Amino acid sequence: MSVSGLTIRDSRFRDTFADGVNMTNGSTNNLVTNSEGRSNGDDAFALFSATDQGAATGNHGNVFENLTATLTWRAAGLAVYGGYDNVFRNLYIADMLTYSGITISSLDFGYPFVGFGASPPTQFQNISLVRAGGHFWGAQTFPAIWLFSASKEFRGIRVSDVDIVDPTYSGIMFQTRYTGGQPENPVTDTVFTNVSISGARRSGDAFDARSGFAVWANELPEPGQGPAVGSATFTNLRLTDNDQDIRNTTGTFTVVRN
Repeated sequence: MSVSGLTIRDSRFRDTFADGVNMTNGSTNNLVTNSEGRSNGDDAFALFSATDQGAATGNHGNVFENLTATLTWRAAGLAVYGGYDNVFRNLYIADMLTYSGITISSLDFGYPFVGFGASPPTQFQNISLVRAGGHFWGAQTFPAIWLFSASKEFRGIRVSDVDIVDPTYSGIMFQTRYTGGQPENPVTDTVFTNVSISGARRSGDAFDARSGFAVWANELPEPGQGPAVGSATFTNLRLTDNDQDIRNTTGTFTVVRN
């Protein structure tokens, strides 16, 4: 839905066959606070910057805060597709069943769509992700935080004060979509500050070779695709008890660690 000036407070979204909350088409200046999504059949909480209903800009000026998402069975605890000047803070996301804890993506799904704006940035603050990630779409595995540069611009991303504990397959994964053998858009202007990742271990299942990475620039997520493209900067990245702290064999992606 497209909404402006809406407040959703002290609410529970449970046992759904689709999203708990999903705002789109230029939704602006909304507040979602003190709420819970449990066992949602798509993303528990989402912003999708489609413009197919006539919106002139991407979603912006929205705040999602003090939220819990658990047992999401079809997609992510939080998904953000495009837009700018949106803030997501004070989140607890745990026990995802098939997908990432947080999806940050510029995929348009074939809709008219606005990618991520450069400024003001999209901000993710003070987040705990516990036992997040899963596998879906064949053999692809998903991390606690999935960054997917795809159809439109991927930029202006700021992630700070995050604890990732015991991710199912990997902690943070970067992926780029390809068309005709060429990358669509790179990951740019993406900064992580004060991030801790612990307990990324080998899964021991059919997807064992795609597991155990704290930070992963994915070299081949699916047949016909290609390696992650772009760069991301980490300041005060803390890594403990992971099978492999950083996996980057791409040659097309740079992980800068300060």
